[in-house]
Amino acid sequence: MPLILPTSLDSTRSISGVAPQLLASLRGGTADLRTVRSVVLVVVDGLGAPALRAHAGHARTLSSAMAKKDVAGSVFPTTTAAALTSLLTGVAPGTHGLVGYRVRDPESDVLVNLLSGWEAGRIDPVQWQSSATVFEQAAAAGHPAFAVGIPAYAGSGFSGATLRGADFRSARGAAERVELAWELADAHDGALVYCYLPEVDKAGHRHGVDSAEWIAALEDVDAALSRRVPGGVGVLVTADHGMIDVPHHRQLVLDAAGGWHDGIRHIGGEPRMLHVYAEPDADQAGLLSRWRRDLEGAADVVSRTEAIDAGLFGPVESDAVRERIGDMLVIARGNVALYDAEADDQRGRGMVGQHGALTPEEWRVPFIRLGDFRR
Repeated sequence: MPLILPTSLDSTRSISGVAPQLLASLRGGTADLRTVRSVVLVVVDGLGAPALRAHAGHARTLSSAMAKKDVAGSVFPTTTAAALTSLLTGVAPGTHGLVGYRVRDPESDVLVNLLSGWEAGRIDPVQWQSSATVFEQAAAAGHPAFAVGIPAYAGSGFSGATLRGADFRSARGAAERVELAWELADAHDGALVYCYLPEVDKAGHRHGVDSAEWIAALEDVDAALSRRVPGGVGVLVTADHGMIDVPHHRQLVLDAAGGWHDGIRHIGGEPRMLHVYAEPDADQAGLLSRWRRDLEGAADVVSRTEAIDAGLFGPVESDAVRERIGDMLVIARGNVALYDAEADDQRGRGMVGQHGALTPEEWRVPFIRLGDFRR
């Protein structure tokens, strides 16, 4: 069964191109973004373009500004650690090195959560993610750089990997964060301001994309973004990924009784895109064949070499990054999710909204221009 890839994986505007375009808009503009005096990048975590269009009546500010072609492609895997880092560095996961949600640290041979496990895993954000952030690039060009997020993210390992070079400011509510971002962009000519809104993603994980809670979060974000943008400020609204609802009966549990751990050292990644690491002496060709046979129709199973050769992660030029990628990758099809029954943390099985794979719902995100980018 052939691997299902987005039909426009190479041709669609990519979120990896957002950072360079934003910087270019401060010094001459691009085909997508005209020249402005300051720019704000708003990332609505988890907001896929198909979901936004399906709920357009609940997001009138965003939907009225979104033309048919105002979309971009995420990266692989469609998970925050990989995709947000690509948005904030301008390079693909194979270059910046954050290739999944939970991946193996080759030095310690343990799985590390790349959103919240930097300190526990004792990994250095600068070592793991050495590409210059958009904020470092902006500062080097003489532009003030700010990141606006929630207080809990200040000083985290993931922030150290993605927000280096930014003056971090925090506010608790979405409306307060947007207001602060507008104020910073207006007060500092030439500024690049990043505004992070995680509310939609959180509601989707807990309740699902079609839930009342998800719709309420979308309405709150849309209302926050309806605030008048100061003159001369361009605003780009996008997302790191979308998501798809996974009903309980579509969960596949990989347990020892079913032989799923035979020859396997670690199962990382996340439920819709597993990084599977084999034991050093395992028959990897045999494992690949067996997993493909047993998951046929539910997931694509590819080897590390096949994934890299297909360009899924973009260029993988470092042996250190290559070794973080699973020996096998399990990419869910449809609305399936796969769970490691032996994992210490089983909280993910209670999540409804999921992402990580390559369906349009997960991969296609908005590319919406507000303020002087729209005028």
